[in-house]
Amino acid sequence: MDRPLNTDPTARGAHAVGLHEWLSRRAARVPRQPALSCDGTRWSYAELQQRIERMSAVLAEGGVTSGDRVGYLGFNDPMFVVAMFAASRLGAIFVPLNFRLSGPELAYVVGDAGIHTLVTGEEHIAVIDSVRDKLACARFIHRGGGSAGWEAADALMAQPLAAPPAVPASADDVAVIMYTSGTTGHPKGAMLTHGNFWANNLNEMLLWDMVSTDVTLNFAPMFHVGGLLCGSLSTLMAGGHLVLQRGFEVAAVMQAVAEHRVTVTFGVPAMLLFISQHPDFAQADLSSLRLVAVGGAPMPEPLLRLYAARGVPVHQGYGMTETASMITFLNPDRATDKLGSCGTPPLLTEIRIIDATGEAITEPGTAGEVCVRGANVMAGYWNQPQATAATFTRDGWFRSGDVGYRDAEGFLYICDRLKDMVISGGENIYPAEVESVLYDHPDIAEVAVIGAPDERWGERVVAVVAPKAGKSLTLEALQAFAETRLARYKLPRELRIVEALPRNPTGKVLKARLREQNRA
Repeated sequence: MDRPLNTDPTARGAHAVGLHEWLSRRAARVPRQPALSCDGTRWSYAELQQRIERMSAVLAEGGVTSGDRVGYLGFNDPMFVVAMFAASRLGAIFVPLNFRLSGPELAYVVGDAGIHTLVTGEEHIAVIDSVRDKLACARFIHRGGGSAGWEAADALMAQPLAAPPAVPASADDVAVIMYTSGTTGHPKGAMLTHGNFWANNLNEMLLWDMVSTDVTLNFAPMFHVGGLLCGSLSTLMAGGHLVLQRGFEVAAVMQAVAEHRVTVTFGVPAMLLFISQHPDFAQADLSSLRLVAVGGAPMPEPLLRLYAARGVPVHQGYGMTETASMITFLNPDRATDKLGSCGTPPLLTEIRIIDATGEAITEPGTAGEVCVRGANVMAGYWNQPQATAATFTRDGWFRSGDVGYRDAEGFLYICDRLKDMVISGGENIYPAEVESVLYDHPDIAEVAVIGAPDERWGERVVAVVAPKAGKSLTLEALQAFAETRLARYKLPRELRIVEALPRNPTGKVLKARLREQNRA
């Protein structure tokens, strides 16, 4: 779905909802405050704004205009932030690319988005060059000093080019196209508007009490909605200090928290698990942390208890690419009495549960599909009107594809993805529930639960386990451990031992791959 942009400034609201607009106002207000740090380099808000204006001049000189797409492929880097806001300043649309994709996969996304100018980090030039004859980009810019067939970003930004006037943005204008992981079929581009970003930032700032003194550490990949929108942009909007790490490395995370006195960070449960397993975890200085946001997968109870024992407050959340991240969050003060819940919606977002007929479910404890409505919900899928129509109800609610229920207080509990649910003997089994129990086993490092065809029951529960070093497990021992906390029909009927679970770059377990491996 490709919607025309509204280019009439007189039709726009007075609020500075555009990405470049609110950042430029913040820079004018606190020019000397630290804005962005990475690899030992620190920029003030004024310095960040200067680089954004220079990059916008470079993009404009190369022909980028309102509505064009500017792509970025690379690890977390200040240039990601500069390129995104520079594109926004021209009324262009920013497209962050998954750096784990293969050449043909990248070629599909670049072609689907119709990227005009592609900015690429040094480590990813080769993969683009391998499919460059299949790309219709008008311009290729290299993040560093230059390479054959590429223009050097540093040299381009050093030119005495005048920054063009900023293009005003309305709340409905598309700011970023973020591609879904594409675990089944080709990935789809979720069109996130300036209003979506504005709403998500406000949700986070109000929910987490974000202020200008906050220091946020981001080690999650910024091509993903969690890395881009869980704390990163709301920190800049609040006037805080964003510390970027190029990728996730456990020791570096703990060091950065202590060095920068980090107050806020985000990760998926797998990242927190790996941090907790590091030999320096018990001695690490985490005292500055006032908020660790967790999303992307259910937080196992044992891991939640471990961080609580270290005095680290964990905010468990639930969000999606299509909702500009945030849907619900659970504050730490309710973590104990609401174990397993992902909380309640923030101020600018609503949820409801529907049954198979599309009717709203109001009874507490009754599971159905989670639907979302609010200013943070995407405009639709890029160039896919049919997929967009299928994803929204007739009255405008976004269908998440997740199964969940609310308790009597309105707290949301996610059972599982509709596609991941196991149906055995007519009973619905939610893998997340089984996984949460099995994670408590002292010999298990990682576990994922999937379904497998079964002649008698239709499907059976399969536990895919990565044991801790030097440990071994049997199916009988696993069943004996879990049978006091799970109904018998939920117990694993098959055990597969692996060295590690396959995960995508954001830490989510690739269950489709596990199911394929189990059939092999």
